[in-house]
Amino acid sequence: MDNLTLVTEFVLLGFPTQPNLQIVLFLLILILYIATVLENLAIITLVVLDRQLHRPMYIFISNLSFVETIFTTTTTPKMLLGFVADRRTISLAQCFTQLYFFLSLGTVECALLTVMSYDRYVAICNPLHYGTIMTNKMCTILATICWAIGFLWIVMPIYLISQLVFCGTNVMNHFICDMSPLFALTCTRSFITECTCYTFSTTMILIAFLLTILSYTSIVTTIMKIPSTSGRQKSFSTCTSHLTVISIFYGSLIFMYVRPPNAKAALNMDKVIALFYTVITPLVNPLIYSLRNKDVARAVQKAMGRNRIL
Repeated sequence: MDNLTLVTEFVLLGFPTQPNLQIVLFLLILILYIATVLENLAIITLVVLDRQLHRPMYIFISNLSFVETIFTTTTTPKMLLGFVADRRTISLAQCFTQLYFFLSLGTVECALLTVMSYDRYVAICNPLHYGTIMTNKMCTILATICWAIGFLWIVMPIYLISQLVFCGTNVMNHFICDMSPLFALTCTRSFITECTCYTFSTTMILIAFLLTILSYTSIVTTIMKIPSTSGRQKSFSTCTSHLTVISIFYGSLIFMYVRPPNAKAALNMDKVIALFYTVITPLVNPLIYSLRNKDVARAVQKAMGRNRIL
């Protein structure tokens, strides 16, 4: 250890391709990033300005849009810089900071999706008590708890990772700082640290996922008891958007983080999956919630009508 040079910065390998293709990828991801930010900010603005959207479901959707905006901003600008910069470096402090926000915001999203499934459960399984259970005050409390859980749950893993010693090669086979590529660059692998970090991530993902499944099991059971076909279809349609987002989100998340610490990480595949849920998912989620939602469509038409008048 005395003869090894300690690493003070990492070189993010990113997606090594031909220069022309680098420019194409830069422009494509830049367009997707701008579209993502604008879409999510538009949803937040609509929910804030339109009083008819001051309801539990839309309060949670606006929180989710805010998470998606910060989440993609945490990683995408650095990735875009890597396509055009000569040096794709990131300091240890910046790396750990990016990792903290990256994991924390992902945890907040897990918690929010779980609370949103509970909101659907109350709306369908206890419709007569929905107004007294899911008040705006209760929604604010639940959203605050989601944010608190997200930023506190990741403190211990980040602290353990920050105590690792990095030496030798500093080339990270990724476009962001993530746990697997960081563990691959440590001087000596720490089983306790890796096991603890993956236990924290796996526990949060599985608890949130199982609570969501539990809510939707009750929802499906209740819907199947509805005698009319049109009533069942109407009830199912209120859950379609949320189920689609859950499937996309947890599908990529479980593949990335719900695995034993000694599993051989396929870092190239991890990069593709990470690109999907850092760029594509934040872009698609607001579209999923908006396209099939009559209230959001009405709010958009109302806002456009005001702009024409002005």
